[in-house]
Amino acid sequence: MEKLIEQFSFGLFFWQLLLFVGLLLLLRKYAWKPILGAVEKREEGIKDALEAAEAAKKEMQNVTADSEKLLKEAKAERDVLLKEAREIKESIIAEAKEQAQIEGDKVIKQAQATIEAEKKAAVADIKAQVANLSVEIAEKVIKEELSNKDKQLKLVDDMLGDIKLN
Repeated sequence: MEKLIEQFSFGLFFWQLLLFVGLLLLLRKYAWKPILGAVEKREEGIKDALEAAEAAKKEMQNVTADSEKLLKEAKAERDVLLKEAREIKESIIAEAKEQAQIEGDKVIKQAQATIEAEKKAAVADIKAQVANLSVEIAEKVIKEELSNKDKQLKLVDDMLGDIKLN
């Protein structure tokens, strides 16, 4: 270290100091300002990017909230549609049952009317057969009664006796 102090020169020191200050001034004017400008620009770009990221985050939250809202609305609408479909199904089933009941009642009434008509026709047919049989029997009985003259006279007397004169 002593050797350095012995060889120290103020002139050399002065010129080195002057060159160093000049270099600093040149660097400040031509290098420092562009470097600081680039750094500030970069800082501003990063700041803008962070703001854009924050805005995108908020927009994403809004989109998420909107999509959740739309999803809830879609679910509610689906539930309403399903409820309406169930009600329509139940209505159609009830209507079909009612229509089937009405048709069944109508068929039963028609069957009862047909049975009643057939019953009346059968009764009328039986009455006609009974009447024919009665006439045939009466005819045979009367022939038998009228074939004998004594019986005829007795029958006429009985009939005249049954008749009341006013």
